[in-house]
Amino acid sequence: MTRLHAKCKALLLDERGVTSIEYALLGALIAMAVISAVSALGSNVLALYKMIAAEMPTV
Repeated sequence: MTRLHAKCKALLLDERGVTSIEYALLGALIAMAVISAVSALGSNVLALYKMIAAEMPTV
């Protein structure tokens, strides 16, 4: 039983996967920020293009 207890304790104290989880969370946060910025700016850019197209003379 002490072997099982020692293995469980070692498993709980193991921190090898923590860094990869942190990087995954950071990557997800950056991706959400980029998607939000692009969607917010996308409608403004579309409106600007429509305004420019309306002002262009027809040939």
